Amino acid sequence: MRTEFRLSGSGGQGLLLAGIVLAEAAILDGKNAVQTQSYGPEARGGSSKAEVVVSAEDIDYPKATDPDFLLALTNDSYKTYGKLQGKGLIIVDSSVCLDPDIKARTVSLPILDTAANVIGKKVVANIVALGVLGGISGVVSPEILEKAVLNRVPKGTEELNIKALRAGLELAAKAKNA
Repeated sequence: MRTEFRLSGSGGQGLLLAGIVLAEAAILDGKNAVQTQSYGPEARGGSSKAEVVVSAEDIDYPKATDPDFLLALTNDSYKTYGKLQGKGLIIVDSSVCLDPDIKARTVSLPILDTAANVIGKKVVANIVALGVLGGISGVVSPEILEKAVLNRVPKGTEELNIKALRAGLELAAKAKNA
């Protein structure tokens, strides 16, 4: 089964790294995965997106054509990428203004607030978001996701990033039980 993810936000939020970590986690779990990315010419602040395709089968096309999961951390990324073809779930940060014309299922969670005020570092919002995606999708186990995070985060930040990942997993659990 093919599962497609699109992670979107603004440049500097670390979503490209989150996409890489998600793809690596799938590979560590014995699945096939491919990750692609695009971003505007601005180093920070411009729109960016990462796409991850995970499958038990060979992946014949590396881009997400009809994402199962769309993460949007900003209003701009939600407006740009929020028009799913029906089956997908949109996960937005609670700061994003929801568009009533978008008919896809939507979950709003305090991802940026959790990074800034629960973890104490805005810079780990991408890892909180990764925990949310991993927890809601169930594409890989939390243990595999932790291993992939530890493989990719800078030395000396492992404890902080694992705390952020677990906070995201908790948000996902609450959303699934709501």
